[in-house]
Amino acid sequence: MTTTRIAPSLLSADFARLGDEVRAVIAAGADLIHFDVMDNHYVPNLTIGPLVCAAIKPHSTVPIDVHLMVKPVDRIIPDFAKAGAGIISFHPEATDHIDRTISLIRDCGCKAGLVFNPATPLAYLDYLIDKIDLILIMSVNPGFGGQAFIPQALIKIRDAHLRIVASGREILLEVDGGIKVDNIGAVARAGADTFVAGSAIFAGGDYAATIRAMREQIAAA
Repeated sequence: MTTTRIAPSLLSADFARLGDEVRAVIAAGADLIHFDVMDNHYVPNLTIGPLVCAAIKPHSTVPIDVHLMVKPVDRIIPDFAKAGAGIISFHPEATDHIDRTISLIRDCGCKAGLVFNPATPLAYLDYLIDKIDLILIMSVNPGFGGQAFIPQALIKIRDAHLRIVASGREILLEVDGGIKVDNIGAVARAGADTFVAGSAIFAGGDYAATIRAMREQIAAA
């Protein structure tokens, strides 16, 4: 049976009390903490950096899943590794040497992930699937929380799932963007096993109830 993971995105949390928020969603059943990093260059928004990652690390008993939406990306990777990241994912458009960036992440002691925007082809995986630990499919264009799920992402999720199966490797297939209770089942049926949800969890108030409802929909998929 495939292990599924819920990864609440701190982008939608209360930034005035991040430590409390991290502890609360973990107590509610979160498997990962998703940490979105934006630079107002690769994406049109500015969020948080390594100091915030280091600050929440003592509050987290689950891996911190860092999604780097920054360009260039290599300079900041060691800082996030030192700050406590367990997984570091990046966009292929954010580096001139994708293979070298993957090696850098692994040399820093973290698992490596590759992120695909809605219009980014999966062809990069033809050369890199044997070197990564996670594939992240964006089901919105990155930059802001609270966007609506792009239905065409389901096609890309199915394709990525088939590639993972063909590789014979244990690679997480994560989806980020517009994930809610009412569509998470369809995303699971397409082959995803790791689900990033921001506003759907944090805006609802009862974190445990939302995560429980998500797991029920995944199980029924």
